[in-house]
Amino acid sequence: MKTLYKTKDLFLGENMRMNGVTSADIETILVAIIQTCYDGIYVADKNGVGIMVNKAYSRMTGVESHELLGKNMLTVVKEGIVSESVTIKVLAEKSPQTIIQTVRGKEVLVTGSPIFDSYGEINYVVTNVRDISDLNQTKTALHNSKKLTEKYINEIEEFKKRELIHMHLEGIVGQSQEIMRVFHLARKVAKVDSSVLILGESGVGKEVIVNYMHQESDRSNKPLIKVNCGAIPGHLLESELFGYEKGAFTGASSQGKPGLFEMANGGTIFLDEIGDMPVDLQVKLLRVLQEFEIMRVGGTKSIKIDVRVISATHMDLEAMVDKNDFRRDLYYRLNIVPIRVPPLRERKADILPLAFYFLTKNNKKYKLNKRFHPEILHFFEDYRWHGNIRELENLIERLVVTTDNEEILIKDLPQYMLQGSDQNRPKQSGKLKEMVGNLERKLIKEQMKESKTTRAAAKALGISQSALVKKMQKLGL
Repeated sequence: MKTLYKTKDLFLGENMRMNGVTSADIETILVAIIQTCYDGIYVADKNGVGIMVNKAYSRMTGVESHELLGKNMLTVVKEGIVSESVTIKVLAEKSPQTIIQTVRGKEVLVTGSPIFDSYGEINYVVTNVRDISDLNQTKTALHNSKKLTEKYINEIEEFKKRELIHMHLEGIVGQSQEIMRVFHLARKVAKVDSSVLILGESGVGKEVIVNYMHQESDRSNKPLIKVNCGAIPGHLLESELFGYEKGAFTGASSQGKPGLFEMANGGTIFLDEIGDMPVDLQVKLLRVLQEFEIMRVGGTKSIKIDVRVISATHMDLEAMVDKNDFRRDLYYRLNIVPIRVPPLRERKADILPLAFYFLTKNNKKYKLNKRFHPEILHFFEDYRWHGNIRELENLIERLVVTTDNEEILIKDLPQYMLQGSDQNRPKQSGKLKEMVGNLERKLIKEQMKESKTTRAAAKALGISQSALVKKMQKLGL
């Protein structure tokens, strides 16, 4: 070790000797400095054989001194202790080298510096090792912080939109991007009088969209008249929509009766289940939408009206048009602005808020204090909800009023829901994970037995050495 400090730059040794400090004292001091240094220090001779390593190195990397001392760094690399050797690089380049090295699966920053003798030949290589996990953590934290900030900004914007909806119409519960897009479009077209066709499965909340559009429109202080075209017999629908004059048919009122279009004058009329309207009546509706005037059944004069028409259906109107079950010209007139309301299974983020909304509503209604078991909430998110929000609402009320305990469990659900549910199937995810782990463990063991080192084993398995080391640690190998 004496040559290590006998360099032309280490003139301090001469001054110390003048004060009676011996070479042995200097060596002791140097060893003490190296051992107490916070950074890891490793020293190799000119052949790349380890001759000194301090405690900080072992603390930082988990590699004990006996694993390095007396070994050539090429051997240490082959054994998979380190990913590559900065010492070998320094000996080859004859100049300081810095690399990021993986030691037992941990990344560290290492700098190797050559110590030259008086002939310009390398006698030793001193390697300084610094733990960069804190730096990586800081970098990751900054990245995550940036992402979190962006997330919060987006959430604030979405919250503003949701608050706007709640502010204008009580009872709307939704936070998914899908439903927010629907309300954004609905709010835009609410300000104009273009015909809107709302499409979607039964129970998705098409009527809620209509209520929202009407309240957002300039007609909000005028009537909103709702008509279910599928619930009124075809022979009565015309008189309901357009009214009738006295004596128009047997049983007609002696004073006549205004129709729903007249009652909606100045406001909005909502034609629900428009696909159920008889074809002969579709012709008359088309004339109303073109001329904005109606004629009562049995009447002889037209009546001008000013109405906003919104229609809705769960049917495929385009297919009906192709089959001549729905008039093409009426379809185009109604479908100026289509709004598709996605089914509940396509906006899963709304399921739990809706479930808790209906739970709170029914608890208050029936003066109860029911609550959900966490397991049933997972069931709700995975269930298909063919009846959409209506099915969910009716189910929650049923569970609230029929369950005996205050906590609502999966076993309280109707059998028809459980029979087709994934909840009744054996859980395979844990077994599959265990099987994959066992297979990986077996393959790695066999490859390590054959390859001897992690570097060779990683190459044979087609992954990086650091990835293999991490996987071995995870699998307990």
